[in-house]
Amino acid sequence: MLSDIEKKIIASIQEDMAVTERPYLEIAEKLGISEAELLGTLQNLCDRGIIRRFGATLRHQRTGYTANAMGAWQVDEARIDEVGHKMASFKEVSHCYRRNPTKTWPYNLYTMIHANDEDSCRQTAEKMSRKAKVEKYELLFSRKELKKTSMVYFPSDEDS
Repeated sequence: MLSDIEKKIIASIQEDMAVTERPYLEIAEKLGISEAELLGTLQNLCDRGIIRRFGATLRHQRTGYTANAMGAWQVDEARIDEVGHKMASFKEVSHCYRRNPTKTWPYNLYTMIHANDEDSCRQTAEKMSRKAKVEKYELLFSRKELKKTSMVYFPSDEDS
């Protein structure tokens, strides 16, 4: 069972978060609790397995980018953390995560690369490849913006 404040906290993080230095402070203030209480409750929800991950959606068109590519990288599992950190350090990369490879798709590390054109995405991928010493990769370019929505488990007070 979730407490009322836990439900309110979950509802508040389902919405867009402010791009500020301390977005959790703003959420806490709206809920009438301290930032420490908010963060502690979020940690507890994660520890209990109620929250399994936090995700971010970058609406690249709103940021001025006109091209983006998903880089699918084949990385030795023993190097996955090292390579992931190197690739995530590129300012053009908004997402970097590991997935299980399959027999027909051997890639296990993925990066979302944003740039002003497809050639710039390719150039960034080449730099990433050299820096991380990973030669086997594919670039998958976005052709159409699909509707991006997040799951809503509890409506916020504003939705009621």
